Amino acid sequence: MTTLVFDCDGVLADTERFGHLPAFNQTFEEFGLPVRWSEQEYGERLLIGGGKERMASLLTADFVRSAGLPEGREAQLQHVARWHQRKTAIYTEMVEQGKLPPRPGIARIIGQAQDAGWTLAVASTSAEASVHAILTYAVGPTRAALFDLVLAGDCVAHKKPAPDIYLLALERLQVASADVLVIEDSRNGLLAADGAGLRCLVTVNGYTDQQDFTEATLVVSSLGEPGGGRARVIANRGQAHPGEYITLADLEACLSGDRRRAPIALPEGSRA
Repeated sequence: MTTLVFDCDGVLADTERFGHLPAFNQTFEEFGLPVRWSEQEYGERLLIGGGKERMASLLTADFVRSAGLPEGREAQLQHVARWHQRKTAIYTEMVEQGKLPPRPGIARIIGQAQDAGWTLAVASTSAEASVHAILTYAVGPTRAALFDLVLAGDCVAHKKPAPDIYLLALERLQVASADVLVIEDSRNGLLAADGAGLRCLVTVNGYTDQQDFTEATLVVSSLGEPGGGRARVIANRGQAHPGEYITLADLEACLSGDRRRAPIALPEGSRA
């Protein structure tokens, strides 16, 4: 039986630019912190897995001094935890207000996969409340409740690109790795899936479209929708033959053949 494991941010919805970034900056403003991240700066912070970890990366000596934080690391991290709690509340409210658009094809593929009896899971390093809010908004409460597993937040010690969260998903789901396809949007996520011995389909977004996806089986602009939102194939190293949108047959084909097969059919100019 095929198992799909979805990342959340950038996969279920276009959350980074329209959700997390403004939520971080509103939090910084509310706490009177001397920082505002631009879109470019936030893109660099995305290389760090986890929201608390991104906030903790601010804790240089100059920042600690200008923000009036205590000198001890543990005390500083307590402040970070409070900032992140508030940021999560802001972000969750944005999701509930419908401000973050689901990615093309997500609701369609999830509905079809559930109807076909596939096993579905989410594995994300974002806060658990945020992940549940996005999942519910993207596919509706009925479909969200049918997911076999949702892993999020601090459920593992090491976040992506470490493979821990995908190894935990395999353990919890009790499925064979050969039957699992991960859907990710970033190199960190891809490395996590690959490190767990899993094949990965990547749907890029504006923050990740220039990253290296050499290990991915299939790289596309999105899952696409019939009659609109065409899925553009960026790199194809598997046996799928996508049309205008990704189908369940395409996902199954990604699990066929040798996982370590050589790259094929890279479009000219692709950096995947």
